[in-house]
Amino acid sequence: MEIKNVSVIGAGTMGNGIAHVFAQNGFPVNLIDVSEKQLAKALETITNNLDRQVKKGSIDGSVKEKTLTHIHTGSDLKSLVAQADLVIEAATENQTIKLKIFADIDAAAPAHAILASNTSSISITKIASSTKRPASVIGMHFMNPVPVMKLVEIINGYHTDKTVTEKIVALAKQLGKVPCEVNDYPGFIANRILMPMINEAIYALYEGVAGVEEIDTVMKLGMAHPMGPLQLADFIGLDVCEFILNVMYDGFKNPKYAPCPLLVNMVNAGSLGKKSGEGFYKYAAGSKELVVSGQFKKLV
Repeated sequence: MEIKNVSVIGAGTMGNGIAHVFAQNGFPVNLIDVSEKQLAKALETITNNLDRQVKKGSIDGSVKEKTLTHIHTGSDLKSLVAQADLVIEAATENQTIKLKIFADIDAAAPAHAILASNTSSISITKIASSTKRPASVIGMHFMNPVPVMKLVEIINGYHTDKTVTEKIVALAKQLGKVPCEVNDYPGFIANRILMPMINEAIYALYEGVAGVEEIDTVMKLGMAHPMGPLQLADFIGLDVCEFILNVMYDGFKNPKYAPCPLLVNMVNAGSLGKKSGEGFYKYAAGSKELVVSGQFKKLV
């Protein structure tokens, strides 16, 4: 079975990026979301990102126009996955929501369709258990921003068929991505390593070892990271970081994965990072300048 038609569920940051990449590579894409407003925003984002590519000279205007013609949006999941060869779920990182979506996809998608999740931490095996085709369920964890980042973490569930994995690995390469195959354990590889590092950076701040800028500068200049762990946490979303850490803590029952109390307090206070306007740094609309949040200047 050749993958020709793709449906993407969820028109947020990851979903619109995934739709963009598939459409730019010639795949007809149905982008699905319950919110018409979110779908309109997604198309605007994709258009702006394509304009940026044109301005940089990486594509020409005709590629932009062809890409946009390949994307169809809508909210009727049942009809929009009916002809799909591949359905990629990119909804919010919530297990209950994902299980419901996969049960719905399973009932509506063709028997031959592969069902993939862009989850960054939730068990593929658990997700597959909500379907009648666990052998055809796999993880496709793209990195943000999807049109720029090369890595795709390919996660095998307990029952994922080898031929399904081979098709998805080949597809990722067709998209110009670099697939890395991993097995289904909490955090997979990317977040199993990344989140404890971010959590440790938050602990260093919490315990007064150093300030926000000092911690990020050490990791940028000393370890050649393009972005410090605290700024990266802000961009990921502190609520998302806490969630993933809790998934690993629950999955491994190892206290080293427990979220730092400072992270928990910040999430409870609504300081979620860039999306809320303040986390470890403050974010002004339309400005790229970072300002360390005033509360942290008192800690060291």
